[in-house]
Amino acid sequence: MDDFDFLAFAGLFKGAYTKCFGHTIKNPMTETESKIFCNRILEQTGLSIGWKSIKNYSFFITGASVSKQENPSYATLDTLARYVLGAPYTTEIQRKNDEGHYPYWFLYKEKFPAPSKKQVHVKWLPGTGTIVLGLIVIAISIVYFKFIAVPKQDQFTDYFKNTDENAMRSNGWFVKSKDTAYWNKRGKMPGQLTLYTLRGDNWPDPSSKPSIKNLLLRSITSDCFTAEVHLRDFVPKEEWQQAGMLLLEDTVFTGKSIRLSLAFNDNFGGNKMPSEIYVQVITSLGNGFGKPEELAHKPFFYLDSIRNNPEQMKNLRNSALRIEKHGNKFRFLYSGGANENGAFIEIVTREFDMKPKYIGIFAIKGFTNSDNVPVSVKFFRITSDVCDQ
Repeated sequence: MDDFDFLAFAGLFKGAYTKCFGHTIKNPMTETESKIFCNRILEQTGLSIGWKSIKNYSFFITGASVSKQENPSYATLDTLARYVLGAPYTTEIQRKNDEGHYPYWFLYKEKFPAPSKKQVHVKWLPGTGTIVLGLIVIAISIVYFKFIAVPKQDQFTDYFKNTDENAMRSNGWFVKSKDTAYWNKRGKMPGQLTLYTLRGDNWPDPSSKPSIKNLLLRSITSDCFTAEVHLRDFVPKEEWQQAGMLLLEDTVFTGKSIRLSLAFNDNFGGNKMPSEIYVQVITSLGNGFGKPEELAHKPFFYLDSIRNNPEQMKNLRNSALRIEKHGNKFRFLYSGGANENGAFIEIVTREFDMKPKYIGIFAIKGFTNSDNVPVSVKFFRITSDVCDQ
């Protein structure tokens, strides 16, 4: 970046901040503000920026840090420009295919007033070689001790004590395909998030477009992570009712995806078998790649058995699903029981070439007419892990 590009970037960032919060930026942004900022951009543009990058940029813009020269990518600059200029909603794939030249950044830069030579000054570059050398040493030391010498694990946990939409947004959540009538019932059970098995699916269907209503999503910031969701008293009893976690490359179901769910099944291709409650793992290569692949189908309960022995229902009182990702290796686990501290059981471990950008909590019933049953979510957790070298 040359001097003018940096000035344009500073003006762009300030404009995006003002549009988001309604006032000019004066101090470096907090983690919460950075996440709100990123979510607003994602909701309007369909594109994502990491909240940590935004926070770092705010230190640079406000002059709170002079030890690091920020160098945002063209993709980031284009996303900010799209937000400021009110560009049409898109996706990462659509932008890559149709607008890989990042037109909105260059459009913004063309409109940005060029300063006179007197005005151009680079205050973030110190005046003497000694200071520069000292700052470089400090920066290298910080990077080493923070990111190399002591690997850092970030963790986010949400117990859904507050399901107010603003509170959830500040925690990094956003909702896709909102069904207002049922979304407004999300606080039905105090201290829990309530979703419903609404009509929809991300499984390709000749007669219906992929859609999951009230899909609760958040960005993934680490290549290696462990994520889990805990459910309370969820007993799927009709065709395709299910709930669980979804990993996505984009938010419009065109990229690769992985789905882990606790589900009901009574369809055995014409064979007569007892209806089952099972854990399913499905992967999809995305739009245009044909049918998904079922990696795992593990029954845990049979409805006939539950009817004959109602005590078995207690084993569905607490259900939990976990996904562990390290590089291209994904491990899927399930826990269930009358108590909350039941041990996780491995369902399957497989390699899958995917770098998910979003993780979601969902409840669906496919494209069927079964009931919209409630799904109580007790809590969700995602922890960034240290990737194997």
